[in-house]
Amino acid sequence: MNNITMKLVCDDLILAALKEDITSEDISTEAVTRENMRGEAELICKEDGVIAGLDVFKRVFELLDENTEVELYAKDGDEVKNKHLLARIRGDVRVILSGERTALNYLQRMSGIATYTRGVVKLLEGTKTKLLDTRKTTPNMRVFEKYAVKVGGGCNHRYNLSDGVLLKDNHIGAAGGVANAVKMAKEYAPFVRKIEVEVENLDMVKEALDAGADIIMLDNMSHDDMEKAVAMIAGRAQTECSGNVTAENIKKLTDIGVDFISSGALTHSSPILDVSLKNLHTI
Repeated sequence: MNNITMKLVCDDLILAALKEDITSEDISTEAVTRENMRGEAELICKEDGVIAGLDVFKRVFELLDENTEVELYAKDGDEVKNKHLLARIRGDVRVILSGERTALNYLQRMSGIATYTRGVVKLLEGTKTKLLDTRKTTPNMRVFEKYAVKVGGGCNHRYNLSDGVLLKDNHIGAAGGVANAVKMAKEYAPFVRKIEVEVENLDMVKEALDAGADIIMLDNMSHDDMEKAVAMIAGRAQTECSGNVTAENIKKLTDIGVDFISSGALTHSSPILDVSLKNLHTI
């Protein structure tokens, strides 16, 4: 994650997370460290996986004290092993203790997403299909979670509601049908924005095609109908399939020939990767 993104986007979110954890003082730390003591601790991986969020981990401590030193021995995207030493942190013991949980929360969550994503991407190897995330992210964690998807080898769908046009079932209902929804979107949205339409059956596929949709999302359709839909579209629009896609069932979709498969599970169901800050001692 580059320094510009970190300072413009992430710093305020990280500070909010720290303020959530420290509303007035860290009572436990203040009780055992009555004065400034310099210390060192080790960041250790406790299971195999893909690491993501090391710069965010580091930034937590820097925001508490800019003099904190974090020496990294891995980089985002690396496949790490159990007992792997990932980093050493040196600085005020009070900073290390107070920032530990927030820093680990980010690193564990982001690494879990990257690990799960890497596994799903491998299931798509040998196909033209790219793996997409969704907006099913933890509130105020989207920038971190979508970054972790990219670290894991996945691709980002739109970042937020301002990032692109996606006409889902309720938008279509509000507009009175697929054709009118696409027509209204073309009249309103900037010309540089692609228009994606979510469809649930072959009749809607035809409507979306006739209306000039740029991307057609095949949502919760049967395998046979999705194959028919791809044949019907025949390259006139990009294709995406979605609907409860997980690592367990994605292989069943690889022969359909869609351009993209989107999976909310990447961000809402990935287990964390277990990492720990250990061996704190004064120096």
